[in-house]
Amino acid sequence: MSSSEFTARYLAEAGTIAAAVDPDKIGRIVVLLREVRETGGRIFFLGAGGGAGNASHAVNDFRKIAGIESYSPSDNVSELTARINDDGWETAYANWLRGSRLNGKDVVFVFSVGGGSAEKGISVNLLNCLDLAREVGAKIIGIVGRDGGYTAAIGDEVIVIPALSADTVTPLTESFQAIIWHCIVSHPDLKLHAMKWESQG
Repeated sequence: MSSSEFTARYLAEAGTIAAAVDPDKIGRIVVLLREVRETGGRIFFLGAGGGAGNASHAVNDFRKIAGIESYSPSDNVSELTARINDDGWETAYANWLRGSRLNGKDVVFVFSVGGGSAEKGISVNLLNCLDLAREVGAKIIGIVGRDGGYTAAIGDEVIVIPALSADTVTPLTESFQAIIWHCIVSHPDLKLHAMKWESQG
């Protein structure tokens, strides 16, 4: 396959995915997050790798644009590495959530390529967070790829990005995580504060 053929396929797959995303599901997520804001809840964004980068960016936007208290465990490298060093990776995020007193007013928002799998031992760190969220009554939102994994199986509102080619699963899933949560945070039913360039007229 030539470079131009790959690029054309990649962009075509992005268009196919965009057309397949359910706008009603996005609308339900907006409603859920408005309720979180109105009841004084918080959003905890969780991800690893590219998902962690998306989580950090989302924290900024949901705090600044939507006025929702938001955090991510991967933003504090000192605490995260201390927990990994002392307790292990598999419990690092869940123990951080316990320290943050995750409760029934809160949301756990997952960015993951596969959504986690207990059977395959994949993303166990996230699985422990999802179990904790269920235990305390926190809502679970996710934007995940492949078949959605454990996140899609137990989540309240989970958008699954279809896998169209084996070699584009990760880049397109992580790209659409950003596209979709930007849609959510800038949605007129959730946005409180204008963004800089949009406010310039």
